[in-house]
Amino acid sequence: MLRFASKNASLFARNLTASGVRQLHGKAALPPLPYAYNALEPAISETIMKLHHDKHHNTYVTNLNAAQDKLSQPDLDLKSEIALQAAIKFNGGGHINHTQFWSIMAPTSEGGGKPVTDGSLHKSIVAKWGSLENFQKEMNGALAAIQGSGWAWLVKDKEGSLHITSTSNQDTVINAKVIIGIDAWEHAYYPQYENRKAEYFKAFWSVMNWKEAEHRYAAN
Repeated sequence: MLRFASKNASLFARNLTASGVRQLHGKAALPPLPYAYNALEPAISETIMKLHHDKHHNTYVTNLNAAQDKLSQPDLDLKSEIALQAAIKFNGGGHINHTQFWSIMAPTSEGGGKPVTDGSLHKSIVAKWGSLENFQKEMNGALAAIQGSGWAWLVKDKEGSLHITSTSNQDTVINAKVIIGIDAWEHAYYPQYENRKAEYFKAFWSVMNWKEAEHRYAAN
């Protein structure tokens, strides 16, 4: 069974550094986008990218660092410690989830939307779901089924099997390897697509970075 960082904040905090997120002097740091703000248009607008990266992701980083600083203070009462652990779980999850999100997308000029048909991941997806199109429909269905805010994931378990799953809010996958994570929060699409979120889910695949997904799948 896949397990998520929804309850054990201490475990989550210990694994924060191991998740590939950027840190400076022991603190979380906002990673730069690997492309220009307008590079994913028309699928994802420049306006959304600026808001999503510079405002939303940056807020998770700021609040995570603040909560970790407060948690390190001596003589915290239990109620305060519990509240801070919840803040670390939520904001740390936001930082981890968004860090992987930026790199799983790429401009079409750099291969975005182009499957690596001879790659191991592509072959495994076709073997399990019959075709890439069927897999995308399943992922879009998982995204559409999320009530409120959350993420849909393609993950590889410890035995090497692929699974589609989802998490609520900013919960993160902690016992399987994330291959693809797609943001279903309204801030990821509403300024451009409004309530037409199915259009956003479909458009995402036109900038999907399959090279990065293949790299994640192959990595230990």
